[in-house]
Amino acid sequence: MNYLREPMRSHKNKPVLEGLFLLLAAFLVLLFASRSSFLYPFNDWNDANSYFSVGKALFNGKMPYRDVFDQKGMYLYFLYGLAYLVSHTTFLGVFFLEVILAFFDLWGFWRILRLYVKRETALFLAPLPLAAAFSSDSFYWGGSAEEVCFPFLVWGFYLSLAYFKDKYPKEKMDWKTLFFGGLLAGMTANIKFTVLGFFFAWMMCVGFSFLAKKDLWGGIKACLVFLLGMALTFVPWVIYFGIRQGLYDWYWGYVYINVFVYSDLNGEGPGLYERVYELSKLLYWLIRKNFIYFGFVIPGVAWQFFGRKKKMLERFHLFALCFFLFLGIYIGGAHLPYYALPLSVFGVLGFALIGKGVEWAAERFRASGWPARGGDAVSGILGSGKRFMHILPYVLSLAVSIGMVLCLSVNVSHMFEKKEDLFLFQFKKIVEQTKDPTLLNISCLDAGLYTVCDIVPTCRWFQTQTLHIEDVLRDQEQYIREGRTDYVLARDEYPAVIEERYELAAQAPWFQGELEFTYYLFRLKELSQ
Repeated sequence: MNYLREPMRSHKNKPVLEGLFLLLAAFLVLLFASRSSFLYPFNDWNDANSYFSVGKALFNGKMPYRDVFDQKGMYLYFLYGLAYLVSHTTFLGVFFLEVILAFFDLWGFWRILRLYVKRETALFLAPLPLAAAFSSDSFYWGGSAEEVCFPFLVWGFYLSLAYFKDKYPKEKMDWKTLFFGGLLAGMTANIKFTVLGFFFAWMMCVGFSFLAKKDLWGGIKACLVFLLGMALTFVPWVIYFGIRQGLYDWYWGYVYINVFVYSDLNGEGPGLYERVYELSKLLYWLIRKNFIYFGFVIPGVAWQFFGRKKKMLERFHLFALCFFLFLGIYIGGAHLPYYALPLSVFGVLGFALIGKGVEWAAERFRASGWPARGGDAVSGILGSGKRFMHILPYVLSLAVSIGMVLCLSVNVSHMFEKKEDLFLFQFKKIVEQTKDPTLLNISCLDAGLYTVCDIVPTCRWFQTQTLHIEDVLRDQEQYIREGRTDYVLARDEYPAVIEERYELAAQAPWFQGELEFTYYLFRLKELSQ
């Protein structure tokens, strides 16, 4: 495809230009897709603010799970803590983090596409699967744990596709690839382990590739190398919690709570038939709600699964990745819109199929001898051989990507909100009247007041979790009874005991689609005296 190849071929800094294009694409997609972007007044998603508060607490000497509680993995909080260092009271640092992660998403997509199409075709297609994923309902507001996991899935997908497409069964997977796959799995495990089903299938199929060559001992060694890479990612946190005598708190807060409290795996739950039926129905609705990327996932996976000259294990490994990723996410019974984002990783195959079609069409034009002079067919269609026309496909790629986000993202309408209209900034003016204020957030997850006021949580249950733990409400009521914080933020409801030590300082409504809440800000009575 000469119309794509020419501008890159003629430039000495080709890899730099390619990298800059991917970085620009990541920036532009997230500029409009994520509420962390500076185009939005604030990312007031509870989950993102909770991660920000725990990351902030981590970088202020507090230990997650024991001193401040949330149930995600440590690398998520560490990355959010780095974002906090960039900006204490905005999501600017989170936006930069999202752009960096999206760059690695795009780099991985590009590498995957290059397995099927030419380098230049892959480059201009690469932004499109990311735009499809990030303009969907499952991207949600931006900054989710699933979004942070995404590049690790993309690169894991690349490693497996590259091996089973081009090397299996002639070669065994090398130790370097196995070790790197383990690192990817370990990072995912320390962000949100429900996504680990992908890497379970990944290593299972690699193990089968060794067994297919009757190399049982080689398969065992491969698993050990993979687990070594995975274990390496745990070392910093084993040291961190070990020194602070918090290993049990780490296990309790991240593993026990998620497995035995947040999910329904510890209860009787539905039977096998009912669970299969519910998961099938859930998949149907996920496809309907996120057809913008499932419209590429389905034909792309079908193309690879049913395509000619595919090895049996090559077909099975793709099915296994899809099946176990979905099962790992949803087997626990919980489902929220953003849980589905990792499934969009398979959408790149749909764009690879499109790329094959584009290249086939270009070859047919070229073979037909049109245009008359022996120039490139597509250049002839464009009607110009000038240099600026060669960059048109890349410009169109960015334009289509931005257009997808602007037309489909649930976030775009919030770009036009003003800070002064958000209750957080109205409450911020009150809280900042107190020197070094402290805060307790009850009746909901972190609403964002900790962030905009740059307050480090001082209570373990600094927010009300969606968990069935009796300690939360009991301890929060005790905090209030003792007047342990200067301010209390509540949503819709609050305990009667609050009136003993606190007075109502402000209240304001909050709307999100059909949802409507009322937030209340209480101030310690002593502060008014």
